[in-house]
Amino acid sequence: MEQLHRDRTIAMLGEQQLLQRLHRFCAEGVVGDDGAVLMPQPGHALVVTTDMLVDGVHFSDRTTSAADVGWRAAAANLSDLAAMGATPLGVTLSLGLPTALAVEWLDQFYTGIAQCLQTYGTAIIGGDLSRSSVVTVSITAVGEVLPHQQILRSVAQPGDVIVVTGPHGAARAGLEILTHPQWGQALSAGDRVSLIQAHQRPCPRLDVLPILKQLTPPLKIAGMDSSDGLADAILQICRASGVGATLEQASISLPPSLQNPEVLAPQQALQWSLYGGEDFELVLCLPPSSAQELVTKLGSAARVIGHIVSGDKVEVLGRDGLKQPLELQQGFQHFG
Repeated sequence: MEQLHRDRTIAMLGEQQLLQRLHRFCAEGVVGDDGAVLMPQPGHALVVTTDMLVDGVHFSDRTTSAADVGWRAAAANLSDLAAMGATPLGVTLSLGLPTALAVEWLDQFYTGIAQCLQTYGTAIIGGDLSRSSVVTVSITAVGEVLPHQQILRSVAQPGDVIVVTGPHGAARAGLEILTHPQWGQALSAGDRVSLIQAHQRPCPRLDVLPILKQLTPPLKIAGMDSSDGLADAILQICRASGVGATLEQASISLPPSLQNPEVLAPQQALQWSLYGGEDFELVLCLPPSSAQELVTKLGSAARVIGHIVSGDKVEVLGRDGLKQPLELQQGFQHFG
């Protein structure tokens, strides 16, 4: 009987039974009508963000379980809300599913999403289902923020310093371990597990928002998340704000486990920290005194890595004292 249960596909359930099965993962009392009704607090602005994931493009069963796909899908959207300074109100989830997909895979996928959303105090509030030749996930997250507390890419100013809320390169290292298990043999077993976890279950930095609200005086903060890479985030902020930046190579931190040159050569470490992607930290630009207050409250994982300058040059100051332009490497492009 257990094997029969595991062999069930969504075609065997049909649409109505499938919907009833998935309702248990949704917000109670919100799902069931033609739309979800949200009541933002008075004076707050709504923030809406959408992300899509496609099997074989964004995830693979070689590196990511169904539960981890769910977690990552939810985390990516919550990270976008955090990057705007917004607190989540709920997410809608639309799926394209092959009829031969195992019900067990779908259960685990929803379990991963629910685990992530519950961790950050929100829930699924609606969605849609469709037949598809490949698993396709589209999540829309809704959040709220006071207008003066929005984080925007376009408000960085010369004199601001650049703060990252944590180290970079862990998710890239985790992917390397999953795809090339022979890599990183000098790492401890615990470090390997931690790096894999950074790739499979990234943590959106919603925990930073209450600290930002406490900074004195209240101020405009420029920023975004680093899910597409630290270099990408800094370049996008600078372009949107019409400014340049100087980064200090010595201040760009890796997780402690990757600081051993026997694990990762220094030049490769710099590449992974700048271009590895999927670390889901926040990259923020704010005045020096407020930045120092933020770093102190966040702890040693956060640090100042550079400053905003006039003009349009974005450069990295090397350990040798020479500056090199920061450029986007030719990474993954959907339509390249």
